[in-house]
Amino acid sequence: MISAEKNDLMTRVGPDLPAGKLLRRYWQPVALAEELKGPRPLKPVKLMGQDFVLFRDPQGKLGMLDRDCPHRGADLAFGRLEAGGLRCAFHGWLFDASGQCLETPAEPAGSKLCTRIQQSAYPVVEKSGVVFAYIGEGEPPAFPDFDCFVAPDSHTFAFKGLWECNWLQALEVGMDPAHASFLHRFFEDEDTSESYGKQFRGASADSEMAITQVLREYDCPEIRVAPAPYGMQLTTLRKLSEAQTHVRVTNVVFPQAFVIPMSSEMTISQWHVPVDDTHCYWYAIFTSFTGAVDKQQMREQRLGTIELPEYTSRKNKRNNYGYSVEEQQSQTYTGMGMDINVHDQWACESMGPIQNRTREHLGTTDKGIVAYRRMLLEAIDSTMAGGAPPMQPNAEQASAFTGPPSIDGVASAADVETYCRDADLARRRSSDWACARLSA
Repeated sequence: MISAEKNDLMTRVGPDLPAGKLLRRYWQPVALAEELKGPRPLKPVKLMGQDFVLFRDPQGKLGMLDRDCPHRGADLAFGRLEAGGLRCAFHGWLFDASGQCLETPAEPAGSKLCTRIQQSAYPVVEKSGVVFAYIGEGEPPAFPDFDCFVAPDSHTFAFKGLWECNWLQALEVGMDPAHASFLHRFFEDEDTSESYGKQFRGASADSEMAITQVLREYDCPEIRVAPAPYGMQLTTLRKLSEAQTHVRVTNVVFPQAFVIPMSSEMTISQWHVPVDDTHCYWYAIFTSFTGAVDKQQMREQRLGTIELPEYTSRKNKRNNYGYSVEEQQSQTYTGMGMDINVHDQWACESMGPIQNRTREHLGTTDKGIVAYRRMLLEAIDSTMAGGAPPMQPNAEQASAFTGPPSIDGVASAADVETYCRDADLARRRSSDWACARLSA
């Protein structure tokens, strides 16, 4: 159980609030690169309660500015992309990607007003199909050389979705390995050869056993939590027999991402990004260690449950997440279909816009959540005292990161302790792009 004061401290993300100050010290996903395609590569962005406009200028350079024009506050999201920047539709004031005002066309000839006008602008960078922005103080940290950032574009795919709840309860579902045996339980196993692009539907590595069978039949796992340079690592063990143990290793990258296995060939790196206190986007980068990602298939699969342009879920609280009594009795534990994102969304949104953690009673399987909250509160305290937050690498430090290793497989009883390391290394050695990094 946690106090109401600490719950507010962790969840509220306004610019003058402790958690908001902390999260602003990290790169945050703000859009998919595909959202800036087409004849008008511009979109409004809301991040941690602040409004911005993100655009790609006529020269292809990315920019993100405060959304209100510094002249008289008109909405720059309706501006014109021309003449090297973004022009306000109210009086024609023109801004480049750095926020410098280039023209104030209605002013008298010879006016120098534009040289004194600087709109607030923010660093932006595109990584693996996701546009990241930095809206905090000082210099942003370097991007760590994680797999999702260093794999070739052909081997990554990015997508996102909107949830109507606070970012923290959405993030915490990724630190809770026990829930998968219940929330994501399927009463029948599909053909694992047809599982491409689907989480929890394939076979565990080094086994022909469907992951759905493992989760369904072995629902009382041993969970280990260990600190890691990037945050923490969770190892979930399900003893299948005296000879074999199912091993699943996932990672929390501080402050708000996790890296998990999707299949023996693919991992998912996912961020939960606050839109405001009561809404968040998840952004995911899928990374393949084998062949190129079939991006069209991955996108079409997700558009079956996600609706553009806001990337909202077709199954949501307004239609009871597609709940079916008949399905719940015979096919799935939730009765909410086969997409586990819908299951997670229901669980997180059902807690309320901001979970009231004063009413919860945590158990042994929540040890990852407990460890993360401790880490978060310590980082908030340190930041408010003027200290440096964790995971703020410079370029040299960032180049030393790799992985993080994320594995779902079956190990012999003698190899449980080394299985993740050995399986991760074997996967990298057989991967063209990851193998090249090993020998670099």
